[in-house]
Amino acid sequence: METFKKLKDFYWPFKKYFFFSVLFVVIVTGITVVYPILLQITIDDVVTPGKYQLIPYLAIGFMLIMIVKGVANFLQQYLGDLFGVKSVYRLRDELYKKLQRLSFSYYDNARTGDLMSRLTMDVEGFRFFLAAGFRELIRVTLLIVISLGVMFYYSIPLALVTMAAMPFLAVVVFKFDKKVHPAFRNIRKSLGRLNTRIQENVSGMNTVKSLSKEDFEIDRFTNSNADYKEVNIFTSNIWARYFPFMEFIGNISMVALLIYGGYLVINRELSLGELIAFFSLVTYILGPLMHLGFIVNQFSQAKASGERLLEILEAPEDIEEEEDPLVPERIKGHVIFKNVTLTYTEDDATALKDISFDASPGKVIGLIGPTGAGKTSITQLITRFYEPEAGEVLLDGKPISSYSLKWLRKHIGFVLQESFLFSTTIKENIAYGNPDASIEEIIAAAKRAQAHEFIMEMPKGYDTLLGERGGMGLSGGQKQRIAIARAILIDPSILVLDDATSAVDMETEFQIQKALKEVMNGRTTFIIAHRISSLKHADEILVMEQGQIKERGTHDELINQNGPYRRIYDIQYQDREMVMQSVK
Repeated sequence: METFKKLKDFYWPFKKYFFFSVLFVVIVTGITVVYPILLQITIDDVVTPGKYQLIPYLAIGFMLIMIVKGVANFLQQYLGDLFGVKSVYRLRDELYKKLQRLSFSYYDNARTGDLMSRLTMDVEGFRFFLAAGFRELIRVTLLIVISLGVMFYYSIPLALVTMAAMPFLAVVVFKFDKKVHPAFRNIRKSLGRLNTRIQENVSGMNTVKSLSKEDFEIDRFTNSNADYKEVNIFTSNIWARYFPFMEFIGNISMVALLIYGGYLVINRELSLGELIAFFSLVTYILGPLMHLGFIVNQFSQAKASGERLLEILEAPEDIEEEEDPLVPERIKGHVIFKNVTLTYTEDDATALKDISFDASPGKVIGLIGPTGAGKTSITQLITRFYEPEAGEVLLDGKPISSYSLKWLRKHIGFVLQESFLFSTTIKENIAYGNPDASIEEIIAAAKRAQAHEFIMEMPKGYDTLLGERGGMGLSGGQKQRIAIARAILIDPSILVLDDATSAVDMETEFQIQKALKEVMNGRTTFIIAHRISSLKHADEILVMEQGQIKERGTHDELINQNGPYRRIYDIQYQDREMVMQSVK
C-alpha cells in the first residue's frame, strides 16, 4: 500500500465521492444478503405450511427491494467513477507539469514511447482501481462478513464445516498476489518498450524508407512484440495455475455443505429453507473469495502503474530556482564564462573543459569545430538546460542561477539545429513564444527571417495549418526560417543560432544573414556553424575541439594562423574552388 500512500494527495481531496459510494455499496450488499433470508422465509414459512396467500406480498417485497438495490447500484457506480476520474485528472495534470519542469538530463535517458505509455496506460490502470477496485474490495469484504454472520446464526456447526477450507483459499490468494505483481510490472515495462519502438519508427519513417530498412524495423518490432507476448503468456500461466486450485478449494466447501447439511436436514436439526439459504450464502462467500483473485489482479496492475508514475513524480529536478530569483525588466546580455567544466553524466566524457570567455552586450560570438566539440553545450549552459560541474556562468555580472528560469529563457531567442514546428497554423507557430503578438508583428518577424514570401504562397497564408511535426510539404529551409521568425518575435536580449542556416542553400543563407544583421544589432549573439561564411562577421570566434577552446579571435586573425580554423577554411574554400573549376 506504500504506492497508494505516496499518491494519496491526488485522490484524498475527493474522498467524499468515495465515502458516499461506499455507503451505497453497503446498502447494495445488505440487500444482497437479504435475498437468501427471504428465500428461507418463503420456503419454511409460506410454501411448506401452505400459506400461499402470502406469495403476492412476498413478490411485492422482492420488487421494492430490487428497485432500491437498482438505485443504490447506480449511485455507487456513478460516484465511484467520479472519484476515479477526478483523482486521475489531477494526477495526469501534475505528471504533465512535472515533465515540463524536468531538465534535459532526464530526457537524455527517457524514451518517448515509454513516457506516453505511462501517461496513458498506467494512468488508466491506476484510475480503474480507484474507481472500482477499492469499492469492490469493500463490497467483497462486507459480503463475506455479513454472509458468515447469517450462516452462524442458522447453524454454527454447519458454518464451521463449510468454512474449514477457506483459510487455504486465502493462502492461495496471497501467494497469487506475490507472483502476479512482478509479472504485471514486467507487462507495463514491455508495453512501454513496444510503444517506444512504434513511436520511433513512425517519427523516423523518412530515414527508414530512404535507407530501405523496412525489414530491419519489422524485425525489431517483432522482437519487442514477441517480448510483450511472452510476458503476457507468463502472466496468463500464473492465472492458469492458481485459479483452478482456488475453484477446487471452493468446490470442497460446497461438497461439505451438501453432505453435512443434508444430514442435519434429515435429522431435523436444520430446515430445508435454511439449507437452501446456506447454499446461496456460501456462493456469496466463495464467489467473492475467488473474485479476490481479480481484485488482487487489479491491485497489482494499479500498484505497478503507480510505481511507474511515481518514478516520474519523484524524479529529481536538476535545475532549481533560488527562493527569490531575479526578474529584471531587461538584461544587457553580458555573458561571462569563468573556468566552466561540464559533464552530462558520470559515464560520459567531459563535454566542456575549463571554458572561459567574455561576451559583452551586443557582441557576436561564433562557435565552430567538429561534431561533439562542445559548441552546443556552451549555449545550453546559457539557457540553464544543464548545470556546470565546475566554474561559473555570469549574466550581467550575476550568476545565471540567480535569475528566474522562466524569465531567463523568455529573454533568449533559441533556434535549434533541427527546427520543430507544432501541428497548428504558421501564425501560431511563429507566435508560440509571444502569443499576444499582433499579426503585423508576426509578419515583420517573418520578413526579417526571409519567410514572408513563401508563407504568402501557402494555401491560406499565415493561417495555413501545418501537419504533424510541421510537415505539410515544407522544406527544411522553410521550417528553419519559421523557427528563426519565432525567435525574432520574442525580441530576445540574447540570440542563439545553433546551426540555424544549415538547412538552407547558399543564396537563402546570404539573405537570412543579411536580415539577421539588423536583428542581431544590440543583442548578444551566439552563432554555431559549420560554414565559415556564417561566422566571418563575428566579433570573436571560438574554435572548439574536444570540449576545449583551441583558438579564439576574429576571422582575419584566425585565418593568418596555421591552426584548426585555417584548416577548416582551406577545406571549405578548396572544395568551392574545385567546384568552380569543374563548372568552367
